[in-house]
Amino acid sequence: MTLLLGALLAAGLLLAASPWLWPRAKVERAPRAGAATRLLREAGFRTDGRVLVVAIVAGALVAGSVAWLVTGTAAFALVLAVAGAAAPVMFLRGRRQRLLRLRRGLWPDVCDLLIASIRVGMPLPDAVAALGDAAPGPLRPAFAAFARDLHATGRFDAAAVTLKEGLADPVGDRIVETLRMAREVGGTELSTVLRSLSTSVRAEAALRAEVEARQSWIRGAAVLGAVAPWVILVLLLLRPEGAQAYTSPEGVALILVGAAVSFIAFRIMLRIGRLPEPRRWFR
Repeated sequence: MTLLLGALLAAGLLLAASPWLWPRAKVERAPRAGAATRLLREAGFRTDGRVLVVAIVAGALVAGSVAWLVTGTAAFALVLAVAGAAAPVMFLRGRRQRLLRLRRGLWPDVCDLLIASIRVGMPLPDAVAALGDAAPGPLRPAFAAFARDLHATGRFDAAAVTLKEGLADPVGDRIVETLRMAREVGGTELSTVLRSLSTSVRAEAALRAEVEARQSWIRGAAVLGAVAPWVILVLLLLRPEGAQAYTSPEGVALILVGAAVSFIAFRIMLRIGRLPEPRRWFR
């Protein structure tokens, strides 16, 4: 009995000291993609974030140089250089919104195709891989890449994670996570869940389309109100007396203050007319 108690005490002391005697090895995790890389992927480009940095620098240099050569006004060249630097980011954000809007109407069809494949008894990995040929056109490349990964490795979970990154879409994340859960724990409610998801996505897309159509004039008014004063300024700077007036300290201050006011007003108008987009919670 004494030996048993001594052995239990020694085992307890050994377990208590184990974190210091055998420290846990650090698990190296893959670094998360930066903001620039994520923006490029969500806009449909499979390039590195450094490409966006190069585009921003090139846009700033080109816009600033053109403004300086045409008007000879340093303040206006600086403002246009900032606008040229922001142009690639604005282009990518606009492309991302267009892709999300386009895909939003296609996800119900994807759910319907999955439901049909599951009903005829097709295994879940094969049903998802078949979407590389049956899915709507804009979504086929991502599902074709999933099929290649699945056939190469045979690992559904790893291929599904790659598919999720390739789609870079909130609704796509929900569908992929639903499929991963069904693959892991099984169950017979996958068709019901996909049908409910398809119905909710279809209703949300119809509602968003109606609201965006009614609020499109807000974006148009914001763009017109922000661009019109600068068109007039360019016309004034093309005249010698106008260029001379805007190279003075008062003219420089007017250009810089006007740029700040235009930016703030433009952002406020866009904020008023913008609908909240669903976030990607399953990255």
